[in-house]
Amino acid sequence: MLLFREKVPSDWLPKVLSDLPAVLVDHAHLERKAATSALNLEKYRDLFPRVQELNAIAIEELQHFDLVLNLLKRRGIPFGQPYPSPWIAGLMHSVRNGQRHQVIDHLICCSLIEGRSCEKFQILSAELKALDPELGAFYGGLVESEGNHYATYLLMAKGIDEDETGSRLDFYLDLDAKLIRKPNPLPMLH
Repeated sequence: MLLFREKVPSDWLPKVLSDLPAVLVDHAHLERKAATSALNLEKYRDLFPRVQELNAIAIEELQHFDLVLNLLKRRGIPFGQPYPSPWIAGLMHSVRNGQRHQVIDHLICCSLIEGRSCEKFQILSAELKALDPELGAFYGGLVESEGNHYATYLLMAKGIDEDETGSRLDFYLDLDAKLIRKPNPLPMLH
């Protein structure tokens, strides 16, 4: 289902496994930002008919945020400062201006972020089953939701303009492949 042209770099998994507390803090911030993104999409006229769907995504993302906060609390990990993701920033900096162009690009970026989360949560779930069964099950439990958000955002963009979405998706898949290859020394999900 995922359309990515580049695999997750081989150094990503060892890096995140080496500092799971930092990854969980990063994950909490990502869920909070995902909820905010869903709400921000409601500003676009083309998405006015989809506001309830976007609200549902925002609520689900806030529930995930709460789940991660509870994990942090149970594990005695303080909720700390967020660090910007160069990968997400690289995607979002290429969003064009103009109502129709902007909404399509914004939806595709959100779709790719959710898709990469789906992919990485699958990897973490499989790897953590033996190392940290609670965390492995937690990440496994989020995979379907992330995949659904990935598909929903992409379908919303196609519903606005299928040809433009196809063209921009091609652009963003190339950009994703370029950005994901850039080294990131921090233990982050993205």
